[in-house]
Amino acid sequence: MTDSVQTTPFLDQKPGTSGLRKKVRVFQQPHYIENFVQSVFDSLDGFAGKTLVVGGDGRYLNREAIQTVLRLAAANGFGRVLVGQGGILSTPAVSHVIRKYGAFGGFVLSASHNPGGPDEDFGIKYNIGNGGPAPESVTDAIYARTRAIDRYRIATAPDIDLDAIGAAEVAGMTVEVIDSVADYAELMESLFDFPAIKALFADGFRLSFDAMNAVTGPYGHRIFEEILGAPAGTVVNGTPLPDFGHHHPDPNLVHAKELYDRLYGPDAPDLGAASDGDGDRNLIIGRNSYVTPSDSLAVLAANAHLAPGYKDGIDGIARSMPTSGAADRVAEALGLPLYETPTGWKFFGNLLDAGLVTICGEESAGTGSSHVREKDGIWAVLLWLNILAVRKTGVAEIMADHWALYGRNYYARHDYEAVASDRADALMAALRASLDTLPGRVTAAGTIATADDFAYLDPTDQSVSNRQGVRILFEDGSRLVFRLSGTGTEGATIRLYIERYEPKTGDLAQAVDDALAPLIAAAQDLADISGHTGMDAPTVIT
Repeated sequence: MTDSVQTTPFLDQKPGTSGLRKKVRVFQQPHYIENFVQSVFDSLDGFAGKTLVVGGDGRYLNREAIQTVLRLAAANGFGRVLVGQGGILSTPAVSHVIRKYGAFGGFVLSASHNPGGPDEDFGIKYNIGNGGPAPESVTDAIYARTRAIDRYRIATAPDIDLDAIGAAEVAGMTVEVIDSVADYAELMESLFDFPAIKALFADGFRLSFDAMNAVTGPYGHRIFEEILGAPAGTVVNGTPLPDFGHHHPDPNLVHAKELYDRLYGPDAPDLGAASDGDGDRNLIIGRNSYVTPSDSLAVLAANAHLAPGYKDGIDGIARSMPTSGAADRVAEALGLPLYETPTGWKFFGNLLDAGLVTICGEESAGTGSSHVREKDGIWAVLLWLNILAVRKTGVAEIMADHWALYGRNYYARHDYEAVASDRADALMAALRASLDTLPGRVTAAGTIATADDFAYLDPTDQSVSNRQGVRILFEDGSRLVFRLSGTGTEGATIRLYIERYEPKTGDLAQAVDDALAPLIAAAQDLADISGHTGMDAPTVIT
């Protein structure tokens, strides 16, 4: 039985760069999930009888939301839904399942790296048929529909058993509960030299992978320990929990401090890695050697040919604008195109579909390739393992060799979190108003050469994205970038990106804080960060 339920709009359902994210209590309001999902369906055409993929990261409300999505999908005419066992599918796994089975699209139920629990965050993101996040044209249509919706269609049906692999039915629609890991593990085995990585572990190489009690626990256990033979205990915090075990599942040096301490402590393992709530981000730390996400992107691009899936080389590299220029130098040396896009993985989708690039990355710990249309944490760890297995050296040595060949981009990101939205908007407005006066200004970091508000012209469809972040570039090539993040659920997050390039003939062993100190002082002066935010220091430094 299908019901048409009258409803009224919620005016706060504008999807951000990674879907709709709000507090759990917001999503628990009557009609809230139904309104948003129905608005997605109302914005799409041609899905009658088609396949939909649904999965999430196991956070609080995941199972209940999936049952709601299933009833809505049945009432709206989908023919089949593939859902991960226990409601679990990592974001890259959702992308792969969509692509492998020719699905019309899919829902990722996650708030990514944000905390989980009854008083924390939840999210819903729609991915299109290429496996990637919906582009702005689709999310704009969804938002417009959320503001006008007056009814939704939902089936009356009991919950299905999400833990039992096999087929079930919801109001005439087939629901297949699938193994959450199997398809994805098969894809990884097609890309990487599993025998070489297995031999690496057999020779005593030690990995410590922190799944942060989030979605990648089952993936880590299956791939690292069962398939590749890493010893039991390689994966820590490997059970997905609704509140992530009270962890904040963001793989950075603040929230993965235990891993950092392990890699900088006595008898450290050879490689430390972590992934986030939904499995699309990664943290890489060698023994006494932290690798910034920007440097990791550059190293992976420079060495991708060592993995069987990329043995013929790569077509190009794309990075988000705030990500350091380290990958640019690799692209130049290899004679490859380099694309600079706004923040948000959806901007890479067109480039990947057009075959213009193979490797993509963002400074926010996301790297990936053309194998899916999402960033992919496990993929990044496996490529690092493949490189280490072939080069037979440590992470610190690989980084030293890389900087000696390309130079070093000293880099950091300072986050000012939960800033009142009006204060954050005022800071950005003041910066934008000063752009014309900044060139030629002398600061603690030197003279400003140019300043602008980044705009992106997509080379594949000629679409334009404006106001993507304020860039301040100095005469020596250093830069500051200011932008507001769209991934939080409270207030605003101001992100400041600080970068200074040191050529390969320069001092490549400076402490990052020392190398960037003049730029940090200049940023404070130019933007009056403490005056606008009331904060004397950033909340998180990565």
